[in-house]
Amino acid sequence: MILKLNNASKIIKSGGKKITLLDNINLNVEEGEFISLMGPSGSGKSTLLNCIGMLDNFTEGTYTFLEESVHSMKEKHRSKLYKEYIGFVFQAYHLIDELTVYENIETPLLYKDVKPSERKALVADSLDRFNSVGKKDLFPTQLSGGQQQLVGIARALIGKPKLILADEPTGNLNSKQSQEIMELFKQLNSEGVTIIQATHSETNASYGSRTINLLDGAIAS
Repeated sequence: MILKLNNASKIIKSGGKKITLLDNINLNVEEGEFISLMGPSGSGKSTLLNCIGMLDNFTEGTYTFLEESVHSMKEKHRSKLYKEYIGFVFQAYHLIDELTVYENIETPLLYKDVKPSERKALVADSLDRFNSVGKKDLFPTQLSGGQQQLVGIARALIGKPKLILADEPTGNLNSKQSQEIMELFKQLNSEGVTIIQATHSETNASYGSRTINLLDGAIAS
């Protein structure tokens, strides 16, 4: 099992009121699964992904990732864990505008003590796989939305993560580009990468092996 959530909740205070963003989530994810999270806007999909991806924390319950208790872990160790094992793909790309395509893709490797020669080889492979060799010296603003998303995915994958978290990964793309991205995820999943995607799209959800519906921060039965 790659991760397990037990009664995981996320509660925030706003203007003296308590707001429950996630409500007692129980979830087991096996290695190699492809899970689609569905639900209306505001149902908690992105919050759940961010908490699983350790960009945010659950406020109650327990979270175990690769047999380690994330909920009781120090921030430094948590950060090391997600940099090592988790790749994030965002709807808004989150590329760094000041860096070229090449440098954006290389960024995660800089956190990982990968030797320069190996970094070079990994980035070259990645550019090749995503048909981006000719664009390696361009900046994100010079690319179309579809190309930016491909770079975002290339960057998420470069460190060979065990888990990919994708938040509306095709939200800004046309149907042809969306299909290409989803086929790519399917291919990665067949290579053993576990994927959890948040999506509004029934078509995208159908690529997954299991769909989980969220409503008001809880898993709908």
